[in-house]
Amino acid sequence: MLSANVMAALYYPSLLPNPKTTRQLKVSCCLSLDRPSNVTANGSPQSTNISARGGRAGGDSLRVAFAAGGTGCQIYPAVAIADEIKILNPDARILFIGAESSMESTAVPSAGYDFAAVSATPLTRPFFSLKNLSIPYHLMKSVVKSWRKLGEFDPQIVIGTGGYVSFPVCLAAALKGLRLVIQEQNSVPGFTNWVLSFLADLVLVAYNSSVDCFPIDKKKCVVCGNPVRLSLRKHVSKAVARARFFPRLAKKSESEVKVVLVLGGSLGAHAINIALFNLYHEMLLEHKNWFIIWETGIESFDEMESLVRDHPQLILAQFLHSMHFAYAAADLVVSRAGAMTCSELLATGKPAILIPSPNVEEGHQFRNASLMADLAGSKIITEEELDATTLRLAIEEILVNESLMEMMSERALKAAKPNAGAEIMEHILSLVNFSATK
Repeated sequence: MLSANVMAALYYPSLLPNPKTTRQLKVSCCLSLDRPSNVTANGSPQSTNISARGGRAGGDSLRVAFAAGGTGCQIYPAVAIADEIKILNPDARILFIGAESSMESTAVPSAGYDFAAVSATPLTRPFFSLKNLSIPYHLMKSVVKSWRKLGEFDPQIVIGTGGYVSFPVCLAAALKGLRLVIQEQNSVPGFTNWVLSFLADLVLVAYNSSVDCFPIDKKKCVVCGNPVRLSLRKHVSKAVARARFFPRLAKKSESEVKVVLVLGGSLGAHAINIALFNLYHEMLLEHKNWFIIWETGIESFDEMESLVRDHPQLILAQFLHSMHFAYAAADLVVSRAGAMTCSELLATGKPAILIPSPNVEEGHQFRNASLMADLAGSKIITEEELDATTLRLAIEEILVNESLMEMMSERALKAAKPNAGAEIMEHILSLVNFSATK
């Protein structure tokens, strides 16, 4: 059993001592998505067998456990990494461990992976709230259940992508002596990953600026970028993508038309929806060749559908499942500034207007948006500034300026890390091999 002092230290990082020594790992990446999985960087055959606890030798498949949950920002990167592992090692066994009755409990099986549930209780902010007095008890229960799940699956490595459910799973992995990797999507780490970085063998981050935010030996941090879903890396022509949403655009040249993609996220962004509702009719009336693909979010769809008139230049959807078509069709994206959305904007080279959510803890979205402004010239509108006039002016300022759009697109593509998933996967396999040969 963990003592009260250890429990307190894990939840209040100021109580954590700086570790005197840390495990150092030197790894290299040689994988290219365009290269067959059995060929090395210099073109010679490469065995995918992993000896001992590495996996496939002796019929023992590579086994990887993921601790991910809470929001899509934590779930989808984990799924993307799992997909990369499966590409290189189809026999690999993968288990996701997440919270009961959660987003991950449905999203992970839909992606084709096994899922195991553990109970988990999030911290209440501020940290010293009376509601957190029961956290040590609930944490112990979660760690014990996670220990059992990991014991049954017996992974060679555990990968945590953040969220409160990641904490007990990764803590159990560290106590069991398993290799532990943390992947942080945001420009500034969340509390869970910040604490778990002390226990991790490797910390994978999306941005160079993220490294200094971790209170650990910087040699444990590797900048890889965020893994984006495989479908976004497949080329879809703008004409084909636009015709999917607006069939009559098949007869128009690309230069004649401008398409704005508005993303409210899976649940929706009420402030963005209201601002767009108050501007779309007049803007489309004035610009006959402008079109809008509008994802309202599930919770806002019924309200918006009842208010928005049928319009030949507008598509209204509660959730866009074929995001690769939506991105390919768009000239400009209006969105929140979630970590994965920002990475997808870079990967697809899209000019963007970002409206960071003020409701995300630790100011993640505003910091992500600020980084996007530096990297790709993205326009930032705070929610306090947001209204129909401000949003319309920002949209028109970008769409009427071809050179500005081209510059924003070029900067985004230059900052993107399209092979982040493959690089992350290679670091993971290197760590497993390192463990096997010790």
